[in-house]
Amino acid sequence: MAFSYNFCTFALQNKQFNSLTNAIQKIAATTITNRTTDIMMKKFLMLYAFLMTALSLFAREDRVSNFEQLMRLPRIAETDMVSYPGGKCMLYRLYLRDKDLSHTPFSVSRPADFLSPRSIERRKRQNLPIDVTDLPVAPAYEQAVSEAGIEIVGKSKWNNTLLVRIHKEKELRKLDELDFITRKMKVFSAPDSVSQRIRSSVRKGLNDWVGGVGEYGAADAQIQSLNGKRMHAAGHLGRGMMIAVFDGGFMNVDKIPALHDIKLAGVRDFVVPQSKNVFAEMEHGTMVLSTMAANEPDRFVGVAPEAQYLLVRCEDERTESLAEEDYWAFAAEYADSCGVDVINSSLGYHGFDDASTNHHYYEQDGNSTLISRTASMCADKGIICVNSAGNDGMGSWKKINFPADARNILTVGSVNEMGENAAFSAVGPTADGRIKPDVMAYGSPTCVITGRGNIINDNGTSFSSPLIAGMVACLWQALPQKTAKQIMKLVRLAGDNQQHPDNVFGYGVPDFWKAYQMGKAIK
Repeated sequence: MAFSYNFCTFALQNKQFNSLTNAIQKIAATTITNRTTDIMMKKFLMLYAFLMTALSLFAREDRVSNFEQLMRLPRIAETDMVSYPGGKCMLYRLYLRDKDLSHTPFSVSRPADFLSPRSIERRKRQNLPIDVTDLPVAPAYEQAVSEAGIEIVGKSKWNNTLLVRIHKEKELRKLDELDFITRKMKVFSAPDSVSQRIRSSVRKGLNDWVGGVGEYGAADAQIQSLNGKRMHAAGHLGRGMMIAVFDGGFMNVDKIPALHDIKLAGVRDFVVPQSKNVFAEMEHGTMVLSTMAANEPDRFVGVAPEAQYLLVRCEDERTESLAEEDYWAFAAEYADSCGVDVINSSLGYHGFDDASTNHHYYEQDGNSTLISRTASMCADKGIICVNSAGNDGMGSWKKINFPADARNILTVGSVNEMGENAAFSAVGPTADGRIKPDVMAYGSPTCVITGRGNIINDNGTSFSSPLIAGMVACLWQALPQKTAKQIMKLVRLAGDNQQHPDNVFGYGVPDFWKAYQMGKAIK
């Protein structure tokens, strides 16, 4: 899976549910032990059916039940399989020779032609140069590809690549005479059919949550674990900062009351083909966003409620392919051009529908894959990229995903309320020996708001990452003269494991108030 949220382990808090579960286990044990008559088994099955029915009724109450959390009953419906949108096709990544500097109309001396004032100011503030990687792809090269009859569906200036769509392999022959193309790489082949998502209904208000405390409500414990409440009390809630959220959909963000007041900087979709409405796509992005942006006092307040948010769809949940790395690169460059300060990417890749394109551990050097190379460039553009570690800790892969191996980013793993690492949280090191993850945050579970507008507990490094991303925005608001790399260093040094970082916890759970105090002391 590309998403870093976990379907396997869930915290149970409802005592009724636990007692019923224990009863089932005891009866099952007795039945298995005796095995003397069919009558015992029939009694057990009848009781089991009764208890499951009762639990199902509990799950249908207006509040969200622990039973739903355990069983992961679908909250968002899907239709039957439908034909792939746009029909059978293939996507190829074209690597280009150069930026055609002798003919391009763009120049590093005129960045306003391709970067926003906010983006230019962010670089000036950090004394970062604008270089040839910032120049758009050579217009003459784009024109030549288009005139050859090939459809361009995306482009990456940082990687100097084009993404093109064809319907038959032989169409690539049209490009044979274009000597500026150094390599053609197939990154996607459309399946015959995919599932189609249906937009869900939305609650009129947030459900009650047992254990919610004070102003932050259900989200109190997770922000307290990062000492974020002290940052908020000092006036650092992310105001003036822009956070890009990379995900696969933002189901009902435009309808959920608790998200009505978010400062929305923009919405963009880079998936091919684009969705008709990103707010009708999957709820994963909604849950991620809620941990940062929700602002309903006494019920649910996120870690950066005053930041601006740029919502970017760059993950196609229907398929798993290398093309999603291209989408991610397009998203990062778009975020840069808009002047984003922080990227939260609760996404990760290593295995694909076409197993021949799977990544390998030896590639985890922050440069070998397009997505990790792109993420590694963010800090040199003045952006802090925060990425989930991944949930493969209990699987055969076990390691962090891509681009979690990138250099100069914050890779985030999951801990539970006791500070113990979640079993599913992926581990390091990278193939070239760097410590990963960098830091940890609540993820087993994290309190989130679903696409239906319900508060629930959910598990995964997907929800640890935005807790860090949001608090990074608050910290940077408080220390605006620091560079991206300096802020990330402060976060690592404020971790509770910074004295002996390892490849399970990294530098540990950061204390953002401590990071702020250190940052003030260091001129």
